Amino acid sequence: MAKKAGSGGHYRSAISGRYVTSAHGKRSPDTTVFEKTDGGSTGSARSAKSGRFVTEGYAKRNPRTTVKED
Repeated sequence: MAKKAGSGGHYRSAISGRYVTSAHGKRSPDTTVFEKTDGGSTGSARSAKSGRFVTEGYAKRNPRTTVKED
């Protein structure tokens, strides 16, 4: 679920965990997550496809499409 890059955040790859450019994030919404810079829930996993928080079990079963937020 891609968001607007100019709204105070950045994109991160769900596969590698590395930050990616906003252009890459917009081209690959199924494998990138938009993270807001104003904070958020810590110690949780988020789906790259829906942007929603998921359970730890789901994250372990789907490591290429989830991001662990620390």
